[in-house]
Amino acid sequence: MNAHAATDMAESSFDQQVERGERFRFGENWRSFLELLDDRRIRQAEDSLLDLLERQDLNGLTFLDVGSGSGLFSLAARRLGARVRSVDFDPSSVWCTRHLRQRYFPGDPDWTVEEGSVLDDAYVRSLGTFDIVYSWGVLHHTGSMWQALENVAPLVRRDGKLFISIYNDQGRWSNWWLAVKTAYCRAPDFLKPLVLYPAAVKLWGPRMLRDLLTLRPFANWKDYHRQRGMSPWRDVVDWVGGYPFEVAKPEQIFDFYRDRGFTLRRLTTVAGDLGTNEYVFQHSGAIPYSSCRRRLSG
Repeated sequence: MNAHAATDMAESSFDQQVERGERFRFGENWRSFLELLDDRRIRQAEDSLLDLLERQDLNGLTFLDVGSGSGLFSLAARRLGARVRSVDFDPSSVWCTRHLRQRYFPGDPDWTVEEGSVLDDAYVRSLGTFDIVYSWGVLHHTGSMWQALENVAPLVRRDGKLFISIYNDQGRWSNWWLAVKTAYCRAPDFLKPLVLYPAAVKLWGPRMLRDLLTLRPFANWKDYHRQRGMSPWRDVVDWVGGYPFEVAKPEQIFDFYRDRGFTLRRLTTVAGDLGTNEYVFQHSGAIPYSSCRRRLSG
């Protein structure tokens, strides 16, 4: 997407983009998820953050959640002692995050929740810098992924950490899923099942067949619900409707942030499969010599 198109995405409201078939309402899923949120899932989120940061707590740190979704990881960071700022473009996601704040930290001045777009340059500049910038499974849904990746880089303080996960580039399969998602979001409601059901068979058919052959009908379906905390069918709808949708190879993300003074601290890939590759970068505060040469020669 070019710069002009990215500006259009930033200036259009969320509802306008949904109306034009340019965006899916992820926040509706998070409302359902909150009904099942319990202490066990919150502790899992806390353990995940501590493991990635290799710390015992987040006391004294600032935490920016870009695309807070359900608000779960904002809540986890706050419970671990961080001062938290939660941002999302989807009004329903903002509602979910505010709901958790009111439920667990009512009136807390160290946790703010607001609606905003990572593609809005002026808004992003107003945020300041943070010890931890967390944007898990978000930036590939902005409609201008590389601009979003660019915009979050200056938000990380020197020696701070950047946590992102980005859909893996599967080549032709990624292009196929892009076509499916585009068709779903642009179809009128009465035609959406014609896109949704074949995609559901593609996603779940092999697993359901294996369960039947091993005399364990619906075993994977039940396990998925237990582990994820939401219905598998709701996740199918979210996956098929998950548009905008962009992808990247791990080396592309690595090179992109290396050229902006970041060091890769942790990488978990899906080994070429469907899903997201997960990255933890640290801001070294220095721009590599190769990047300086390219900028000077430009």
